[in-house]
Amino acid sequence: MSITSFRIREELQDPLEQAASELRRPKAWIINEALASYFKRENQDQRMYRETLEGLADVEAGRVIDGDQVVSWIESWGSDNELPPPRT
Repeated sequence: MSITSFRIREELQDPLEQAASELRRPKAWIINEALASYFKRENQDQRMYRETLEGLADVEAGRVIDGDQVVSWIESWGSDNELPPPRT
């Protein structure tokens, strides 16, 4: 594991030390967990942004499915006459 030095904001120092004491974990563990959580959330946000842009491009290109067709398909699930998924 590598070592990185950084300056922590004054208002974060006491909560960090308190959390470390309560959790009986080193401050480095808490910081690593926080960074891992941040990167996971950031990756999810970027994926959602890319998927949103792709969806908007589909709409602009006319690649859409009528909502009534989707509802009919869903309502047919589990019935004897289950419909195939609607296609563009």
